[in-house]
Amino acid sequence: MNVTVYLTGLGVSLSLILAIGAQNAFVLRQGLRNEHVFAVCLACALSDGVLIALGVSSFRQISAFSPWIDPMMRYAGAAFLFWYGAKSLHAALRSNEALVTGYGRAAGLRQTLITCLALTWLNPHVYLDTVVLVGTISTQFPGFEPVFGAGAVTASFLFFFALGYGARWLRPFFARPSAWRALEAAIAATMWMIAARLALSA
Repeated sequence: MNVTVYLTGLGVSLSLILAIGAQNAFVLRQGLRNEHVFAVCLACALSDGVLIALGVSSFRQISAFSPWIDPMMRYAGAAFLFWYGAKSLHAALRSNEALVTGYGRAAGLRQTLITCLALTWLNPHVYLDTVVLVGTISTQFPGFEPVFGAGAVTASFLFFFALGYGARWLRPFFARPSAWRALEAAIAATMWMIAARLALSA
């Protein structure tokens, strides 16, 4: 029973996290640039772990506050994602030289982590996936919620580290300036689409 519940949590979490989003796009970009990969993957996985634990242990209590928490998080997340999309679009229009020479000037660890955590904690979809959905599904296994949550947390660690370090295999492709510009433009479009959905649904 424990193994079945654990694997169910693992599968549910993977199915949710595989969707293309702001956080995943950022991890992919950092992996391709080989910048602070471990710190970024760890920050994302730990953040998911905290939120999953919160959902599994306290979902019923948290849901009582959703009428005012939800719209607040949606507007804050939309504003941040719009700004980050504009930043990515600007990067897509940079000179070829910066792209060809490797990856341009690397951002510091502190700045990178601030951006990473903002993309995580200001995105209402993260709360929907971890606190609400995972928390709700965990209630189907009374007495085994921690086991379900452990499986979900494991999925986050596996996914983010695989994405961050697996991106290195794509580096030859992204050695071309046009590929980097396309990636940055795709990230900008992704951020803006998510921001639009958040703003319109708030």
